[in-house]
Amino acid sequence: MYAPERQQEILRLAREGGRVDVLSLAEEFQVTAETVRRDLKALDRAGLVRRVHGGAIPAGRLDFEPDLAERDAVAADEKQRIARAALAELPGGEGGAGSSGSVILDAGTTAARLAAEIPLEAELTVVTHGLPVAARLADHPGLTLHLVGGRIRHRTRAAVDDWALRAYREINADVLFLATNGFSPDGGLTTPDLAEAAVKRTLIAAARRVVLLADSAKFGQQHFARFGELSDVDLLITDTGLSPDDALAIERAGTEVVRA
Repeated sequence: MYAPERQQEILRLAREGGRVDVLSLAEEFQVTAETVRRDLKALDRAGLVRRVHGGAIPAGRLDFEPDLAERDAVAADEKQRIARAALAELPGGEGGAGSSGSVILDAGTTAARLAAEIPLEAELTVVTHGLPVAARLADHPGLTLHLVGGRIRHRTRAAVDDWALRAYREINADVLFLATNGFSPDGGLTTPDLAEAAVKRTLIAAARRVVLLADSAKFGQQHFARFGELSDVDLLITDTGLSPDDALAIERAGTEVVRA
C-alpha cells in the first residue's frame, strides 16, 4: 500500500472511531510506528487530523464524545488496572473495609469499573451522579449510597445542571475519584460538555483529596470545556502507557503519579 492510500485509510478510521493510535495502526498496516507517525504528521499538516499523545483525532472533533458503551471498550485492560490500583485510595485502605469514610465517584467508565471492584463488605458513604456507578453499588449492604439527581445526559448517563450542582455544594467528602476526557500540564483537565464540566468543577471543591483516574490515551488531549488544572489533583492513577518522562514532569508540578 502506498503512503497516500494508507493515509486515506487512517483518516477514514479516525473519522469513524473518533481516534486512532500509533501502535494499532502500525500493526494493522504492518509498518513501523515511525511510518505511522509520519503519516499522521502529513495528515496534521493538511488539517485533516490533530495529533494527540499516542495517536490522532479528526480535525474539528475536539468536542467528539463517543457513547458510554463505546468508551468503555476503549483501553479496557488499562482501565481495569487503574480501577484496581484505586482501591488502595479508599478511606480505610483497599476496599474501604472497616471505614466510615466518604467518597465521591464521578461519572465515567473507569469510575464505574472502580465501583465494580469495591467489595460487598465495604463500609463507606458513597456519593455519585453516575447511573452506572450507582447501579454497581446498589446491592452493597455496608454502603450508604447517595445518588445525586439532575438532568441525565444520554451519552454519559450522568446527572448535570442545577440540581446536581446544589447537591455537591453541600458535601465535604474525604476522597473524590475524578474522571476526565483529557489532561495535560498545559491544557489542564477538559471534557467536551460545559454542563459536565460545571459538575466536575464542583466535585473538586467538594472533597479534601482528589484522585484522577485517567488512562494514558487521554494525556495531551484537550476538549472544549476546561474544568480544572492538574495542580487540583493530588494523585493521578494511570497506566504504563504514560511515559516515565511525562510522569516525572507531572510529579514535578506537584501531582503524585501511579502507573498501574
